[in-house]
Amino acid sequence: MKRIQSSISVHRTTIGLLLLLVVLANEAKVTRASNSASAFVQNVIYSNKIVIFSKSYCPYCMRAKRVFSELNEKPFAVELDLRDDGGEIQDYLLDLVGRHTVPQIFVNGKHIGGSDDLQASVKSGQLQKLLGTE
Repeated sequence: MKRIQSSISVHRTTIGLLLLLVVLANEAKVTRASNSASAFVQNVIYSNKIVIFSKSYCPYCMRAKRVFSELNEKPFAVELDLRDDGGEIQDYLLDLVGRHTVPQIFVNGKHIGGSDDLQASVKSGQLQKLLGTE
């Protein structure tokens, strides 16, 4: 009888360890995906003069792109709705800047904000200073 109880105990321990491994493996996948999004975002922000995290159909994103076009600047646009990892990138942006909305605009690695923030920075001349065009 002790041998059977011991065998059952070993099987329970084995099953418990297997379940723990499955949970840890799934956790690692989530962490890797999150790290991939964060690494991508950081790389894009610091490798480009102007970055707009955007959605292709968003009128506020289109307005922001138009502002840069009028200033003869070509932003690097990341169209979140056209990417498989767009949701992960947007979640990381929420962690990074405290907003989940688009557009989110960066100039020379500095977060400008959204479309209304961009308009205000143009009016104040702050954007031109950041771009070195004033």
